[in-house]
Amino acid sequence: MIEYIRGTIAELTPTMAVLDARGVGYALNITHATYSALQGMTAEVKLFVQESIREDAYQLWGFATKAERTLFLLLNSVSGVGGQSARVILSSMTPAQLCDAIVRGDDKLLKQAKGIGGKTAQRIIVELKDKVAALGLDATLAPTDSTPQPAPNKEVQDEAIAALTMLGFSPAPAHKAVTAILRAEPDAQVEHVIKLALKML
Repeated sequence: MIEYIRGTIAELTPTMAVLDARGVGYALNITHATYSALQGMTAEVKLFVQESIREDAYQLWGFATKAERTLFLLLNSVSGVGGQSARVILSSMTPAQLCDAIVRGDDKLLKQAKGIGGKTAQRIIVELKDKVAALGLDATLAPTDSTPQPAPNKEVQDEAIAALTMLGFSPAPAHKAVTAILRAEPDAQVEHVIKLALKML
């Protein structure tokens, strides 16, 4: 079992990081939170790993923190929530927001994640509420969520949302994706923001 991989970043996209560890390139599926944490890193980085082994596929998932990996595993334990769905949920909100939504029973916030319907959101809350509280994840992550974040560039934000809406995406998910990108990259240009948002939506 692989606990973590330490290496330099050979490739990085919003959904995948390739770490070069002593000449071996490991492709790891990542969330947007981990993507944001890795941006601009030039020295060695460390990603906590979860292996997914099936008859037809072998995947590695990488996380910047153990807490995010724990949440990924908890989401995966819910019927109907696979690795891709868990990544979408973790990419649509911070780990702290996810814990808060589960503990408070906020199914509306969970349903904002692409592909997550009302029944699945309720199932996540019912099955994980006690587990999140028992692990103390809601308390552990709360300070992180309260850290002040820079306000996004309003002009770039509005242009990017307008462009995504014209492409057929709903305003609410487009707003969430664009805002998350601009908080991670405050100086990003409109074209770059749209390109990253298309990969998230």
